[in-house]
Amino acid sequence: MQYACAEYVARLQAVRIGISMSRIGTPWDNAKAESWMRTLKAEAMDGRRFRDLEDARESLVAFAEDHYNRRRLHSALGYRSPVEFEQALAAPPAAAEFFQA
Repeated sequence: MQYACAEYVARLQAVRIGISMSRIGTPWDNAKAESWMRTLKAEAMDGRRFRDLEDARESLVAFAEDHYNRRRLHSALGYRSPVEFEQALAAPPAAAEFFQA
């Protein structure tokens, strides 16, 4: 596991960054992050080669902002994009909702 290698852990400790990992054999501890990483790898990268670090950064930010947050529908959000879901939460309730029991 690359996140537990001694060099990585030593670097984190040197700059006083806390280490957080799931318990062994419990992938659901971090299910949302695991799902995001799977989506990122499958939909944004998919074997793609980037020119350099800046190209990778720009491409992945564009994927997250333009595709994942604005156009990609999420079953956990009622098949809406995250932007649509947040807009619905921020919108004032319709007048009819005040009269429902």
